[in-house]
Amino acid sequence: MTNSRVLAKLRAGDFVKVAGISRVMHPWLAETVGRIGYDCIWLDLEHRPWGDEVIDPISLACRATGIDLMARIHKSDYGDPMRALEFGANGLMVPHIRSAQEAREWVNHARFPPLGKRGIDAAGADADYALADPREYLEHAAKEVFLAFQIEDKEAVESIDEIADVEGYDLFFIGMGDLSLSYGVPFDFGNPILQEAMERVAAAAKRTNRWWGTPTGTPEHAQKILDLGGRMITAGGDHMALLNGFRNSFQDYSKVRIST
Repeated sequence: MTNSRVLAKLRAGDFVKVAGISRVMHPWLAETVGRIGYDCIWLDLEHRPWGDEVIDPISLACRATGIDLMARIHKSDYGDPMRALEFGANGLMVPHIRSAQEAREWVNHARFPPLGKRGIDAAGADADYALADPREYLEHAAKEVFLAFQIEDKEAVESIDEIADVEGYDLFFIGMGDLSLSYGVPFDFGNPILQEAMERVAAAAKRTNRWWGTPTGTPEHAQKILDLGGRMITAGGDHMALLNGFRNSFQDYSKVRIST
């Protein structure tokens, strides 16, 4: 069974660098990201056309390089977190948690009893394909699987203290894009109302000894988040890397002309 690199670093007081993968679902990219030195891959299943079948080969590449795989699940039924974990994810990101009741529901789906109500198979990648002792597997899942709740709605911020008091999750991940829409200030990320919302989430995480993070677009932004107490930052992703790479190459080659 694989221990969580994310949890090890967070428990040691360190922060984690996350790489986003949502377009190139190939083990080569996941292994390369691990060899570069990232701590975790954020595998986006919410906004992309992929199914659960992509998790298994990507998680294998992550295990080969010692990094974590965090799957942002579809959030359609109770089986989504269970399948993601059995296929090899170390952590789960659940989008749009809006209330304490909803938070408890997803803890139930993601955690084994007595904390939750997750069903057991004990034959997936997370249990070494039934090679692990079942009782050790249960202990490992309780200690080495992390659960992240995305806070990206106004009602979630207004209920953040109640959500924070729910048992069984590990960190908040603030989605500033959707949060800006929810507050009626689309993409105005410097708006004081969004800064106040982030501070409220950060304070709730600190009060309950949880961690928090958010996407960061530049090293300067990442440093600001760390200074505010955030401990999970994004540091690049395949979509923008491809977009910017091809756009820059196209612009560079626009200088090429037919000689006369």
